[in-house]
Amino acid sequence: MPIKITCPPALSTLACTALLSLTLTGCIRPAAPYLEKGSLLSHAGFVAHTANTTARFALMNSLPPGSLTYRMSPEGQRIYLYADPLACGCVYMGDEAAYTTLQAHMQAIMHRKHAHHPPQDPPLPAMTAENYRDTTPWDWTVWSPAADPDNNQPRHMIGGYW
Repeated sequence: MPIKITCPPALSTLACTALLSLTLTGCIRPAAPYLEKGSLLSHAGFVAHTANTTARFALMNSLPPGSLTYRMSPEGQRIYLYADPLACGCVYMGDEAAYTTLQAHMQAIMHRKHAHHPPQDPPLPAMTAENYRDTTPWDWTVWSPAADPDNNQPRHMIGGYW
């Protein structure tokens, strides 16, 4: 059954169509910023790790969505993390080299697009503050290949189990 939309008499058909188009534009691609950032992260050397177990899903959700942050590895190195719950249901992870490459890519984009500046990643002090503010213990063993689910383990997917 088709939906019929009627315009108020004060608006012309063209104005009503334009208003409806602008309204729907925000609804059509909610994952677009995540997809664009995911592409940048991949090109910089970050690796996407799917949150396909309940433990991984919980850790992904403990991170600020769509924002870069870091956690310290057991070896004492910063591992930069980007939680992407909408586009891939994964956490992108990268080392210092990947982070430096990402910053260079972002600077190149800013120079090419003078009028449109992409959202900047938080500076390192803001990431450090977020790291101290988050009280969830980060368990690196959850992300190891040995923790991958087999056929007998429940796997978590965005919105439910499969």
